[in-house]
Amino acid sequence: MIAGIIAAGEIDPAQSVNWLLPPTAEIIYGGLASLIIFALLYKFAGPAVRKGLSDRTAQIQAELDGAEKALSGSADEAAEIRRAAGDIAAERERILAEARSQADDLRRQGRIRLDAEIADLDARSEAELIGASGRLADELRHDISRLAAEVADRLVAETLDAATQQALIESFIQKVGASS
Repeated sequence: MIAGIIAAGEIDPAQSVNWLLPPTAEIIYGGLASLIIFALLYKFAGPAVRKGLSDRTAQIQAELDGAEKALSGSADEAAEIRRAAGDIAAERERILAEARSQADDLRRQGRIRLDAEIADLDARSEAELIGASGRLADELRHDISRLAAEVADRLVAETLDAATQQALIESFIQKVGASS
């Protein structure tokens, strides 16, 4: 029917009767088609959309919970690191104090050992000096007696004549013979 009217040229299909509303038949058929599509969408697509939205909500909630746990874990770790940093400083001070104490002990022990070695060296050098002075005195006496003997021999040889020498030798022999 509409096709016949359109073919006769009475109605221009590009022109509507009302500038705002389409023809009534189009409103009825379009409304029924829209209702059927919306009902089918509600029946079949609605549960899938609700499930997707609830899954998405659960996923976002899980991410938020994970972020909250990570934040609290990070805060705990930061507190632990700050505490450990304080412990490190205290430990460093304790180790330095212990090292200073050990160094002082070593220094004291070294001084005691050096003092003992110095005293020992002093005693040895004193003993060596005494021994050396004794040896020098003995050598000096020996040299003096040797030189005195040589001088006496020379003096005797130069001052005594042969007869006096012979008399001295015989008197010496007699004294040695008498004492034995």
